[in-house]
Amino acid sequence: MAIIYQHDKRSDITYAYDSKSYYDKEKKCSRAKRTLIGKVDPDTGEIIPTDGRNKGAKAKPKVAASSIIDKDKRIQELEDENRQLILQITALKKELERISNKD
Repeated sequence: MAIIYQHDKRSDITYAYDSKSYYDKEKKCSRAKRTLIGKVDPDTGEIIPTDGRNKGAKAKPKVAASSIIDKDKRIQELEDENRQLILQITALKKELERISNKD
């Protein structure tokens, strides 16, 4: 699965598609099945979801912007937790080495 961007010269709109590759046994070559995700906002580069029938967005793009902020905060929290776990692992390895050297 990959996100493919395709620019329409007539309307000057860039569309984002979800592309899934598969092997076609009859033609003996790989093919791709694309599903429309939405339009790409030219100012922010954000993908605005559409239903594919020019009826507008399924979700508001502002929701996606707030989730990006939450993702950044969550990533920072996980990195901090990872550092703490690495320190604990190092301390436990030293303790294990100390115990095994006693025997």
